[in-house]
Amino acid sequence: MSNSEFLTSSRTEELLPKYRAFLKEHLYPIEKEIIYGSFKAHLPQLNSLRQLAKKEKLFAPHLSESEGGLGLSLFEFAGISEVLGSSPLGHYIFNCQAPDIGNMELMHQFASKELKDQYLKPLQRGEIRSCFAMTEPEHAGSNPKHLSTLAIRDGDHYVINGHKWFTSSADGASFTIVMAVTDPQNPNPYQRASMILVPLDNSGYKLIRNIPIMGDVGEDYMSHGEVSFTDCRVPVSNLIGYEGQGFVLAQERLGPGRIHHCMRWIGICERALDLMCKRAVYRELDPGRPLASQQTIQNWIAECSASIKASRLMVMNTAYQIEKSGAKAAKEDISTIKFFVSDVLMKVLDKAIQVHGGLGITDDTLLSFWYRHERGARIYDGPDEVHKSVLARSILKPYMNHE
Repeated sequence: MSNSEFLTSSRTEELLPKYRAFLKEHLYPIEKEIIYGSFKAHLPQLNSLRQLAKKEKLFAPHLSESEGGLGLSLFEFAGISEVLGSSPLGHYIFNCQAPDIGNMELMHQFASKELKDQYLKPLQRGEIRSCFAMTEPEHAGSNPKHLSTLAIRDGDHYVINGHKWFTSSADGASFTIVMAVTDPQNPNPYQRASMILVPLDNSGYKLIRNIPIMGDVGEDYMSHGEVSFTDCRVPVSNLIGYEGQGFVLAQERLGPGRIHHCMRWIGICERALDLMCKRAVYRELDPGRPLASQQTIQNWIAECSASIKASRLMVMNTAYQIEKSGAKAAKEDISTIKFFVSDVLMKVLDKAIQVHGGLGITDDTLLSFWYRHERGARIYDGPDEVHKSVLARSILKPYMNHE
């Protein structure tokens, strides 16, 4: 796994070998046991590895040095994120996992000092986890304006009632940031909702279940929660930003978030390609005739490699554009990488499984885990079809306006 020099900085050139060595020595040997077993049972071991990451000054690469991180830019962190994505445990160990990283970025920009002191700082230190409650089972997640969860003002409190799901990592989290309608009569649908921090020890909050993903019920950080809010009272001071800013904040959160996801997907692709190549060389059809000698397999390997390289270039360019001009100016590129890289991810995983044959659909490799859990890549953060439509309309706009 190597990046061209123009995709790195002197800082990342120094850090990348350290992250690769850490994953190879500490994570690759234990990852299958943990992801196919009990995540909670391994929390002491995982916490020890987090402390080791801190000791080796690799923890929280996305945070500023004053916040206990490495102070990497979005562009620099993207390269690190690819390496961490090669293990299902990578981002978690270094405290830059979704949804926490998105909540950190959101609160860093828009939360009050009190919320930062009470919730953000321990989150940054890796002492607690968080989750993000936006998607509702009753409504299409592709339309974030259509929400039923209400937060009604009652004096100096909000009273929240609603039903959410795919509140990822809710199991074991200390707080959530919930997207709720605070002004249902506002004529502008983009100004009806707000984001509010809810501590999960609140009596009005309930974790209904951890949702099975293609038969796999994850727990703790590996879970996807269905949750409810019933007369859930929180202080108005728990508002993130200001009332009616929820949709704007969601967009702020999703721009860098798609960089994080895409580079993680590329890391998965690189690991899957590595497994594919090793299997192709090892597995023989007849004595002395490995799978790697078959032109079809060679074609798959070449096509996957080319697609991964193209994905990396596109995502790193988008990260550069976001840093240079902001997420709004890069919105077309953000939509492009989302549907392009998620498609590459599924194709590479499919080819890797095919090369492994029956072994590929078992839990003896990571491929079945990724195939189950990463199929959602083409759905969450906006389904691919929505992003394609957004991009196509933007491309067509000058043609439609041309006399």
